[in-house]
Formats: sequence, C-alpha cells, structure tokens
Amino acid sequence: MTAEQSLSFLVIGTMMVFFIWDRFRYDVVACSALMLAVAVGIVPFDNAFDGFSDDIVIIVGSALIVSAGVARSGVVDAAIQRFLPELNSVRAQLALLVVTVTVLSSFIKNIGALAIMIPVAFQFARRSNVQPSVFLMPMAFGALIGGLMTQVGTSPNVVVSRVRQDLTGESFSMFDFTPVGASLALVGAIFLLFAYRLVPERKSQQVSVQQAIEITDYTSEAMVTPGSPAIGKALSSLVRLGDGGAVVIAIFRRGTHLAPLPDVVIEADDILLLEGGPAALDRIVSQAKLKISGDRSPTSAETARTEIEAIEAVIASGSPLVGMSAERLALFHNHNINLLAVSRQGERLKQRLGSIRLRAGDIVVLQGARADLPAFLQDFSCLPLAQRDILLGTIRRAPVPLLVLAAAMGATAVGILPVQVAFFAAALAMVVFRVIPLREVYRAVDGPILVMLAALIPVSDTLRTTGGSDLIASWLSGMAVDLPPAGALALILVAAMAVTPFLNNAATVLVMAPIAASFASALDYRPDAFLMAVAIGAGSDFLTPIGHQCNTLVMGPGGYRFSDYPRLGLPLSIVIVLVAVPMLMWVWPLR
Repeated sequence: MTAEQSLSFLVIGTMMVFFIWDRFRYDVVACSALMLAVAVGIVPFDNAFDGFSDDIVIIVGSALIVSAGVARSGVVDAAIQRFLPELNSVRAQLALLVVTVTVLSSFIKNIGALAIMIPVAFQFARRSNVQPSVFLMPMAFGALIGGLMTQVGTSPNVVVSRVRQDLTGESFSMFDFTPVGASLALVGAIFLLFAYRLVPERKSQQVSVQQAIEITDYTSEAMVTPGSPAIGKALSSLVRLGDGGAVVIAIFRRGTHLAPLPDVVIEADDILLLEGGPAALDRIVSQAKLKISGDRSPTSAETARTEIEAIEAVIASGSPLVGMSAERLALFHNHNINLLAVSRQGERLKQRLGSIRLRAGDIVVLQGARADLPAFLQDFSCLPLAQRDILLGTIRRAPVPLLVLAAAMGATAVGILPVQVAFFAAALAMVVFRVIPLREVYRAVDGPILVMLAALIPVSDTLRTTGGSDLIASWLSGMAVDLPPAGALALILVAAMAVTPFLNNAATVLVMAPIAASFASALDYRPDAFLMAVAIGAGSDFLTPIGHQCNTLVMGPGGYRFSDYPRLGLPLSIVIVLVAVPMLMWVWPLR
C-alpha cells in the first residue's frame, strides 16, 4: 500500500467516523474532509472544487425545485382528496408510496419517480400527524430497488450491459434484469412496510424560525363560485378537504345567517366564514374553487412589474388600523392591499371579514404587490412576522408542473437529453411559468445538502486516483479463491455495495465488473451472475446518504442524520444479499 493510498483510506475513514458521531453538521464535516484531503496532497488544488460542477449536484438541486413546484401547484392535494380520501393508516399510506415509487422506478429514472411522490408523502404525513421522515427513507430505498428491475431503471444496469458487450460481445437486454430484480423489489418492499419503524421520526432539517410559526385560528371569508365542485354537496364534505385543519363557523346566504350544520347543502354564491390554519384554509379554497373575499387576480401589467404575495403581520398599538375595518378603510381601492384573514387571540370572530374592527395585537394576512407591502406595513404600523409560505389567495397553474415533469422524464427515457440537462430545464421551466416564485427557488434548494455532495465528490474520487480501488480489487480476488460458489458471488455483491458510497454507482460498475468477470473466469464460472451481482450491489446503496442521489434527496426534507441510514439500510442490505445470491444462481447458472 502506497502512502497516498493510506492517506486516502485515512481521510475517508475519519470522515465516516465524524458522520456517524453526528456532532457537527454534515456539510461542515464534508468540507473539512475536502480541506484535509487537499492539505495532505491526495486532492490537487486544481481539482478541489470540481464537485460543484458535477452532474449529481445539478440533478439533486433541480429535483428539489421540481418537487417543490409540484407540491405548490395543489395538484397533489386534489388527487389525494379525489382518489384516496379515506386512506388514513400510516402503513397503508407507506405501502402506496413505496409500491408506486418502486414500480415507477423500473421504467423511469429512480430520482424522477421519487421527486414525483415526495409531495404526496408530505400530504400523507400531515393527514396522519406524523413526520415525513416516516415515509421518505423507505421511498428512497424503494426507488433504488425498483431501478433494479429493468435495464433503464438505474445507471449500473446500463453500464454493466455495456461491460458485458465489451467482454462477451453480447449485451444484457431490457428485461434480463427482471426475474432477479422483481424478486428483490417484492421482498424489499415487504421488508420496508414492516421495518420502517427502525428509523426514528425526525423533524425536517429545513424547518426554520419562519416555518416554526403556527397560527391555527385565522378567520377568513370565501364565496362559493358558480363552477365550484362543492355546490350541491354537504358542508361536511367541504370541511374534509382541510384534513381537520379548518372549520366553517358561519354561512351567509342571500343576507341570511345559517348555522354551519354538517348536512347543510352548499349553494352557489354562499359566503362561508372559515377558521383554521393558512395551509388548511388554502386547501379548502383551492380544491373547492372558492374565491377569497377581497382576493383578486393580478393584472398582466402587475404581474410583469412585481409578484403578488401574502404576508402575515401583527397590528401594533397606535396603528391607524386599530378600530377600523377593511370596508371602512377601502384597503384595496385606496392602498391596493387585500385583507385575506384575521386571527385574534382567545376570541372566535363570527363577523364578515370586511366588517371586523381590528384591534392592536390582531394578526392579519395581507395580500398585495411585493413592491407595495413594505410601505403599507410601515405607514400603518404593522409588524411583519418571520416570512413563511402563505399560499392562501395565490394563483395556481396545476397542469403546468405535471406537463413539465412529464416532458423531462420523457426526454430522458428516449435518450433525447441526459438526466442532468432534463431536470435543470424542468426546474427552470417551473420558474419561467411561475409555478414557483423566484424568491422561493433558493429556499427549495437545500444548500447544505448540495455543499456536502460537492465537497465529497473529490474526496471519494481519491480511491480511484490513488489506486485504492485497485488495491481493494486485489484483496477481493485473494479472498474469493477458497470460497464456495455462493460465497464468491456474495463477496462480489457485498463489495459492490461497500464501494458504491465512495464511488458513484456507475464508477463502481466500471471498477468492479472487470474484476468480477476475470474472477469468474479464473474459477471457471460463467460471468453473467457475477456481472449481475455487481449491478445489484452498485444499485443498492442503503447505508449512506451520499452514495446515490435518491438518498441525498430525502436527507434534508426528512431531517435524517447520517447514522439513520444504516439503521434501516443495513438489514435491508442483508435481505438483498440473502435473496439475490440464490436467485442469481438459479436464473444465471454458474456453469
């Protein structure tokens, strides 16, 4: 072993210890490892920041934006309420998510399948009052095992097919991977449905002071438009759209005040007084196609000039708003500002929104042009709360994110565009078509995750550049000579699993496949089972968040720690090995 190889193993080993210790944040550990690798000379100065231009960083960042756009559009809420209104069991929700991601991943890129379903996981988590971490890691692992089923499901399968073509003159076909891959996907999905509790519930690492504000008693007012799907239905069916986060406290019909009984049939032009949190109010308004009183669609001139947004603010003592109502002030006509909701501590407001006399300490949701709101807040002594997403009253373009995502996935499936270009274009389209406001794009991109990835890529590559991977290969060859056939096959599979976190999965195949083929030849075995074992091992990184972009994608939203991955991933890896080895020997006989 050379000095450079020793330093590479030492830096990577030290980094893994600090990751597992979890005393310092993962991006700090990764950057420190990069600087240490540069200091000891195994990463050249000129290559220290190559990771920031790597395709994986682009793919993960773009996928986060695309996923945020799909979630913001409201299409996920509508689909769940329409097709799965009664699905409230955590295990049933997990089964749907894992099975869907697993099946989709066999035909489209696994990170694309995962990005599609992440917003659904957040909806289910809110409905069941659990953390999204319950769903996200099993979904990521489901995406990985689903990709094992076909040639196009994951990059290792494509690369190992090319290696087989070079070695034997014949490539693997599209569905040569299916018998073993489908068995692994079935067993793996069943395992995840029962073993998901091995991972503790974590709060998202993206939660900030802004998102920690929880005001659940806003009073708002909405009118039932003529095209609303709620017309002719009972009030209880409308309330269910809020998943328990909002209630109707009064109904005004043609000047008459009706009690909000569950069996009241909703009619067009009814005015509903709603109480609840902003997110629940928004779900009811958007899915039932109601119109917030005072809400307006921005004109094209305003849209070109600035963005319309909603903001929460507290009315300070001495504010000109104290003792006044929105109607009396004519907020929109005089100031171009709309009052969307009011919250008053310790009191349920039962008046029409426009007639409520505001008090000092009231929390209000105000809507207006982004350029106009700061001046209004200052002139009327309103103290803005820490900014968070308020979707109430925003314009939705539900079909657009689905069309954009479908175009990106289609382009990658037929080979028109590589994954990184397709997803970057999709993320850009989400901004261009105003699916997600420009100010929220960088909030959707999880900076610490991307920095961790970018810093780790040069560090991991030292295994290759120093010859450490070749050294590992020679060790494997020496160990496997005296093993029985099943043991030799398992050794190749486990080695591919172990190397993948430090090389990307395609590089793992390029390093391990020739070793596996020559190893099989030396033992007078056919190479097919060993090549398949390399592909399965390279596509089954369940131990770390850094070996595959699917694992990285869920780390921030799930709030996972580095040490959480092996809690579920290690037993799943053992299951994969126990199932894969006999299946490989049966489907691809060694002799």
